[in-house]
Amino acid sequence: MTKTVGMVSLGCDKNRVDAEEILATFKQAGYRIVGRAEDADVLIVNTCAFIDAAKKESIDAVFEYAARKKEGAKLVVTGCLPQRYGADFADAIPEGDVFVGINGYDRIVETVEGGIRVSLPDMPPAHPIDRVLTTPPHYAYLKIADGCNNFCSYCAIPMIRGRYRSYPAESLLKEAERLAAEGVKELIVVAQDTTRYGTDLYGENRLKPLLKDLLQVGFEEIRLMYAYPESIDRGLIELIASEQRIASYLDVPLQHIDSGVLKRMNRRIDEEGIRRLIAMIKKIDPSFALRSSFIVGFPGESDDAFRKLKEFIAEGNIDYAGFFAYSKEEGTRAASMPDQIRASVKKSRQKELIAAQSEVVLAKHNALIGKVLPVRYEGIDVRRKLFYGRTPYNAPEIDTKVYFTSERPVDIGQRYAVRITDGGFHPTGEAVFDLSQEG
Repeated sequence: MTKTVGMVSLGCDKNRVDAEEILATFKQAGYRIVGRAEDADVLIVNTCAFIDAAKKESIDAVFEYAARKKEGAKLVVTGCLPQRYGADFADAIPEGDVFVGINGYDRIVETVEGGIRVSLPDMPPAHPIDRVLTTPPHYAYLKIADGCNNFCSYCAIPMIRGRYRSYPAESLLKEAERLAAEGVKELIVVAQDTTRYGTDLYGENRLKPLLKDLLQVGFEEIRLMYAYPESIDRGLIELIASEQRIASYLDVPLQHIDSGVLKRMNRRIDEEGIRRLIAMIKKIDPSFALRSSFIVGFPGESDDAFRKLKEFIAEGNIDYAGFFAYSKEEGTRAASMPDQIRASVKKSRQKELIAAQSEVVLAKHNALIGKVLPVRYEGIDVRRKLFYGRTPYNAPEIDTKVYFTSERPVDIGQRYAVRITDGGFHPTGEAVFDLSQEG
């Protein structure tokens, strides 16, 4: 009888790509993929260890699926938690049968079937090409590198994932071609730092040549995420702005605006550099959408530093943003810094920033009323009796949606012209099929 495998994957989209590669490895070994935990002979929990909240969510998931697995099934714990904490983590979680670090994915089937409890290879595997997509069929992520060389003082990623490693362009293009053949229309390029691509492998930055090569594959849209601000140059922005099939959108993790806080974070840009970068981007393309992430309550963040950050947000510099209360991660330099901020203060500041950014989003969306935007249809909100989708200025899962009505049938993954009739946090509109009638 065919053996079965099921999986739940937590954390970022880079972790999702790892999960898809793991599933492909099991599928190649003859396993059938199932959706219910109770039906799996091998049940995998792919964990995240980025911050305390992610670690707790992952550990809770291990306990939950340990209780749900069928009799005789193996519970396999993969991802950042076993990679970061090794055999000690396995000893602390007897509910797990097998623990595999991120460097052991290419041999995970042999590990599970061989009865090995802990597998933590030192060397990362070669870049795999096969994937079992877990996203909707019209978009997929392409991870172009792993690891990180930035060594931000708050971040444990280099300790978990190791030094930055670009994947060869040839294998990335083969992977992209396979994704396109499977019907993927929107390719989302990711890494811990996409703007460093190629520097380790080719001795020079090769992100722009890679994007140009990916354009030849034939995707309707390419989206670039996680571009570190100090590495963004005019040439990259001009390439994005000039290519209709590259979304005028960039995720730039800024983390703060106060130069003193940025220095303690070991970021390589200051307030002046950030403002200069944003001005350059908006000058090249005023419609360009910027997404970012910010850490609030970093050690030593004074009232003045926080006020400066809040004012920066309220100015509307960023279209979409996520705000995270600083998490004290063991082994990082920031964990031993003086002037740690109380949890209650961090939470209060986080709420203030979320409120300030929400006002910015509302104002930007209200300014869209009357405009016609391309919207990729992704689903139906049954309660509101509306279709919904994303514009080129929205990434999946993390940004806002556009809700709309349509007098004609619409197909998942296809783009439609939508006239915005109402703003709000999620704009609302109506599909327009005769653009000749539009002003």
